[in-house]
Amino acid sequence: MTQLVILSGKGGTGKTSLSAAVAHLAAADHPQNQHILVDADVDASNLELLLGAKRISSEPFQSGAVAEVEPDLCTTCGRCQEVCRFNAVLPGEDYFQIDPVACEGCAACLYECPEQAISMKPQQAGEWYISETDYGRLFHAHLYPARENSGKLVSHIKRQAQQALEEGQGDWMFVDGPPGIGCPVISAVSGADAVLAVTEPSLAGIHDLKRVLGTSEYFQVPVFVCVNKADLYPEGAEEIKSLCQERDLPFLGEIPYDLAVPQSLAAGIPVTEYQPDGKAARAIREIWVKINQLAAGGNLGAN
Repeated sequence: MTQLVILSGKGGTGKTSLSAAVAHLAAADHPQNQHILVDADVDASNLELLLGAKRISSEPFQSGAVAEVEPDLCTTCGRCQEVCRFNAVLPGEDYFQIDPVACEGCAACLYECPEQAISMKPQQAGEWYISETDYGRLFHAHLYPARENSGKLVSHIKRQAQQALEEGQGDWMFVDGPPGIGCPVISAVSGADAVLAVTEPSLAGIHDLKRVLGTSEYFQVPVFVCVNKADLYPEGAEEIKSLCQERDLPFLGEIPYDLAVPQSLAAGIPVTEYQPDGKAARAIREIWVKINQLAAGGNLGAN
């Protein structure tokens, strides 16, 4: 069993397109296996759109709590409003009320209320799903707007996916990671056997690639690199290859700019299935072959 996380450090590099293509190639090469797929971008999950996912279950995700006032006990003394640092306590005619969007769940009002008129109520921060695709079972989620704890939600769906993997439902877990290097990325990388960092040959792409490398190295997860749309700025692609050479990182290949990629996005199909003989599809297959070679050589964790 091998867990591969695909990261980018920034949005728009083609990370989800690459994730969908790798899922398709893995399924095509090993049709007898049902691999496990995870979309860890819970703030803007869209891998399901490229995989033709059919949802089979939906569960609420509870995280955090908000304050709630019991009207019959409130004497409108105003102590809760005094201690609230987030301006979440609103005065009313007969009792104080809590703005659930502004409330951060710190519970300062609960501890200060002399009448014990305030309680903390668990809140639903989002939902998580299991879907079936032609390429494996997909675990994904949706974090509600203005909710925190995206890292916890990523950890939750990864635990569910890991359990399915251990139950023998697949040999690989492919994780389409979130952009950036924040809490959800840390949760996505945790427990991974390797990270495939996809970047673009631009100043921002190179900068954010270095951030991804730093995050992965901190958690001691091996990193492999590829460049998307490499032919649009060959000098930048060469700079990335030089960076990999300096850091002794395996460079898996370059993906050229190909109109088949946005066309496959519009069609909702992985580019390797949409146009298998196209420039981008051929390059991605070469990268997938190298990933398999690394796995066979024991460089991607347990296999």
